[in-house]
Amino acid sequence: MPDYLRYATIMLSAGLGIPVLAALNAQLGARIGSPAVAAVVLFCVALSGAVAVMSVTTGPSAIARLPSQPWYLFLAGLLVAFYVLSVTFIAPRFGVGNAVFFVLLGQMISAAAIDQFGLFGALVRPLTLARGAGIGAMCFGLWLIQKA
Repeated sequence: MPDYLRYATIMLSAGLGIPVLAALNAQLGARIGSPAVAAVVLFCVALSGAVAVMSVTTGPSAIARLPSQPWYLFLAGLLVAFYVLSVTFIAPRFGVGNAVFFVLLGQMISAAAIDQFGLFGALVRPLTLARGAGIGAMCFGLWLIQKA
């Protein structure tokens, strides 16, 4: 399988998992009465999974290089915590579809800006008229899905 197809399949799977994650964690938070505790459980399970993958791939050797990395790279952890906490709290009140709609809309806007300016070391992919129209069409499609 070519790299492009393999990468696309993995990312499609990740995308399929985001609404499932939102629904499952929102339900756990609602059942136990604490979105924060549900998020802590999610992160403990995620940490266990990441440690298992690290153990069978690179091992812990890369941990020694962490102190030399720029501080802002660690903000990703805060962003994922914000996402999980917000979707766990909001999805039961707003609906999983609505919550994920706005998450996807935010992802489209953020991804376009990151690509346009090559932020955080990303490949530069200018926002051409065609790309802008495509992103607009995706956003319109997301809106239609929620409207119907």
